Amino acid sequence: MATNKRKTHRGAAKRFRITASGKFKRGQAMKRHNLTKKCASRLRKLDQEIVVSKADERVLRVMLPYL
Repeated sequence: MATNKRKTHRGAAKRFRITASGKFKRGQAMKRHNLTKKCASRLRKLDQEIVVSKADERVLRVMLPYL
C-alpha cells in the first residue's frame, strides 16, 4: 500500500525558491514602506535574495517536499 501524499505549504512555496545545489533562497524584509529614510545602497542590497540559514532549512524541507 502506498504512503500518503504530502501537501506543499502554499504560503512557503510563494516565498522561497530552491537553488541548483538544493539550498533555499528568500527575499529580504524592510523593503515595503518608509523607503525615503533608507539610503540607495541599502535598498539595492535589500533587493538581492539571500540563502536561508541552516536552522530554518529543515523546516522548509517539510513544508516544501516536492521542490
